[in-house]
Amino acid sequence: MSYLSHRVDRDQIKPGDHIYSWRMQFNYAHHGIYVGENKVIHFTSPENASLTFVWNMSSQPKSCDHDCGSIHKSTGGVFICCLNCFIGTGSLYLYQYGVSIFTCVSKLRGGTCTIAPSDPPQDVIARANYLLQHGFTNYNLIRNNCEDFALYCKTGLLITTAGA
Repeated sequence: MSYLSHRVDRDQIKPGDHIYSWRMQFNYAHHGIYVGENKVIHFTSPENASLTFVWNMSSQPKSCDHDCGSIHKSTGGVFICCLNCFIGTGSLYLYQYGVSIFTCVSKLRGGTCTIAPSDPPQDVIARANYLLQHGFTNYNLIRNNCEDFALYCKTGLLITTAGA
């Protein structure tokens, strides 16, 4: 992993890591929490789920199309899927925590790092699993998205917009 790219190989990630994968030729990134055993918990809108991922939006789990043995299930916009389905045709990147303000500001793209420190992996995974069971409020592209979900899982901090 270099300064300009947080790209990592699958064998470099650990349970509790905040990962992301660029979509639509680097127009946006999709974020999630790697929980181990080739599984990722992430948050998306019902509209994006049917367009971006291989599962259906019913409450019934769907078998993975990658033959990895993973089951896709959702609660309130929070999904669990295999790493293959999460990455899709993109590459895997690792979100950086506890970086200097200079490092954060100097990045060419936002949404790749934060100055906030991460909580221990067991707390991150516990939050992600809790939200998988209980949901994560309503999805909003600007105010409550997959990156906000992953940041909350990693730090316990929830960003809110006054008057929103």
